[in-house]
Amino acid sequence: MNMTLTRRWSRRVPLTALGVGLAALTLAAGGATAADAGHGTTASHTGGGPVVTTKDGTVRGEAVPGGYTFRGLPYAAAPSGDLRWRAPRPPAAWKGVRDATDYGPNCLQPAPTPTVGPQSEDCLYLNVSTPKQPRRHAAVRPVLVLIHGGGLSLGAGRDYDPAELAAEGTVVVTFNYRLGALGFLAHPALASRPGGPAGNYGLMDQQAALRWIRHNIGRFGGNPHNVTIAGESAGGLSVLNHLTSPGSRGLFQRAIVQSGAFALNQQSLATAKAAGTAIANKAGCADQSATCLRALPAAALVNAYPRAAIPGVVDGAVLKESVGTALAAGRFARVPILNGSNHDEERLFLATGAVLHNGTYAAAPKDVTAENYRQTIASVLGVSGARARAIVRQYPLDSYASPRLALSALLGDANFACTALQVDKWTSKRVPTFAYEFNDDAAPARYQRLDPPVATHASELPYLVDLPDARFQDPLNRGQRTLASHMRAAWAHFAASGNPSTSAVHWPSFHRSTQVLSLQPPKPRVEQDFATRHHCSFWAMH
Repeated sequence: MNMTLTRRWSRRVPLTALGVGLAALTLAAGGATAADAGHGTTASHTGGGPVVTTKDGTVRGEAVPGGYTFRGLPYAAAPSGDLRWRAPRPPAAWKGVRDATDYGPNCLQPAPTPTVGPQSEDCLYLNVSTPKQPRRHAAVRPVLVLIHGGGLSLGAGRDYDPAELAAEGTVVVTFNYRLGALGFLAHPALASRPGGPAGNYGLMDQQAALRWIRHNIGRFGGNPHNVTIAGESAGGLSVLNHLTSPGSRGLFQRAIVQSGAFALNQQSLATAKAAGTAIANKAGCADQSATCLRALPAAALVNAYPRAAIPGVVDGAVLKESVGTALAAGRFARVPILNGSNHDEERLFLATGAVLHNGTYAAAPKDVTAENYRQTIASVLGVSGARARAIVRQYPLDSYASPRLALSALLGDANFACTALQVDKWTSKRVPTFAYEFNDDAAPARYQRLDPPVATHASELPYLVDLPDARFQDPLNRGQRTLASHMRAAWAHFAASGNPSTSAVHWPSFHRSTQVLSLQPPKPRVEQDFATRHHCSFWAMH
């Protein structure tokens, strides 16, 4: 799920506190100059914008308040025609100076989508935002890579405007990746070889973007050996996938998971291929051939792909096992992790007519009443009557303003809060882990008004980035702006050092205290009762 906000400019953390120097990109009189920190060369050009030479060619971006931005940089070839459902290939090089002031097309997705802009199969582009800096402080900065959400079916890199995060002293990258049928269709005819990757093409795109960053980000002043991957919702799930995928090892040094622990069990390859066969029939390929599938109009595939499930396939190559299995066994990248959830994640889904459980979407019950409360729980969660009665005892209706709010609370606890806590317990045994809960129940809505308002899924995003395509643009109040400043500083400190603590806010390690930092205005504080409030001992009993 993706969101937005009017631009806020507030006090920034001193760059010296980040433990890194100022990076190499400068705006010189009469033109732009970019020092290549990774290769010791300098690319310069006159003509009004910052100019950088990547391994594929030279690009000209533009100055924005507080820094510079480069948009629409190709990191892979167009995955169309014979390249549809194949691992991403390198982009074609170009001569001259490529304009980098406009976003590349979004990857194809079904309507309605909150993301504006043209769509195309030719969509594998990324965007780089950098802070301003004087040339005399040429050095490398931490890199923060934001993976957009949207259920792996919607969204684009352009959904996030990270200028304020960049102004904290980081180089920020956003990008597109293949979505829905074009990114996650598993089908017997599509594996490039027996035992080869299948059904995780969007994740392969993400890995290709990280490889592009490793080879090029030094030219934008970023440190290719200090890369943090971060994501919210399906972006957070993607981060968990990269923590456990062998093909992602070494491409990042830290990880931030925002509301991403809702789908810890991925599909088996056999299940995914059976679903892919049904989708091929629906799209018009009764012969089930790769030739037919690659010749289909992209729209037919987009429309045939169900939005009922969060994709992700244990294909034996990109993902060798489910995320939860790998994390529990300690088979994941040894990098610091910042992980969290929001107060009542499920409220947003219920408000938009859906429920999310175990990574699968379903239609929300139209009317939850005292009379059907237990039956609704049994139906939505797929549990026995005895288990549903036990859940009712944990979430009695007299503790909530309405049966629907009770259902929202229990679903949010089961699917987000307690799964996030479980991830913290697994990872903190082996790597530094920092836990949070976003708790500003007055957070301004971006796409859906809630009554009563609550900190729900994606409510934290406007405190970190601007969301230009959001339906609502209510400004943050004074206390919320202060919280936003603390959060951006923490994200930047974590990207720089692997520890989100700042001089203003201490963030305790989960391993040492099992404490969770409550992100609430105006200043975060440690909360001691997260597991109790969210009934996590109960949900741990299956």
